[in-house]
Amino acid sequence: MRKRETAEKILDVDANMQGNMIFRDPVNLRINGTFDGSLEVKGNLVIGENAVVKADIKGETVTIAGTVYGDIQVTKSLSIVPPARVIGNIKAPILSIVEGAIFEGVSRMLNDKDARASIKQDVLTTEEVARYLEVDKSLILSWASEGKLPGVKEKNDWKFEKSELDNWIANEKIR
Repeated sequence: MRKRETAEKILDVDANMQGNMIFRDPVNLRINGTFDGSLEVKGNLVIGENAVVKADIKGETVTIAGTVYGDIQVTKSLSIVPPARVIGNIKAPILSIVEGAIFEGVSRMLNDKDARASIKQDVLTTEEVARYLEVDKSLILSWASEGKLPGVKEKNDWKFEKSELDNWIANEKIR
C-alpha cells in the first residue's frame, strides 16, 4: 500500500493569541486557548471546550465547543456542541446546535449557491476598489504592485478581499 504523499496540515493552538489569521490552504485548526481578532479558515476549525474566541469567523466546516463572541459565516457546516456558548450572528447552509449549547444571535441558512455568491461579493476587482476608495484605478494598481495595498494578482488583474481592505483602512494605511 502506498503512503499518502501529502501530510495532513494540523494546527493545535493552546495559547493566548491576538490578530488576524487567514489560512488560504486547507488546514485542520484547533484553538484551545484565547484568541482575539479575526479568523478565516479553509478546511476545518474546532474551537475547544476551554477556548475563548472574540473574533468574526469565516470558514468551511466549523465546530464550536468553547465560547465565541463574534459573527460566524461558513460555506459548508457549523456545529455548536456543549458546553459551547456563541454570542453573534450566524450564516451557514447547515447548522447543528446540540442540546446544552447556548446560542444568542440571529441565524441565516444559506444554500450552496447563496454561500458562494456571498463569498464572491467579498472579493473586489481593481475597478471596484477604485470606486470603493474613491481614487483612480492607476493608483490602486500602483499601491497593489508596490505591496502597499493587500491584494492578490490573478492572471492580469488584481483581486482584493473587502475585509482586508476594511482592515487596511481602519489601520490608517492610506497615505
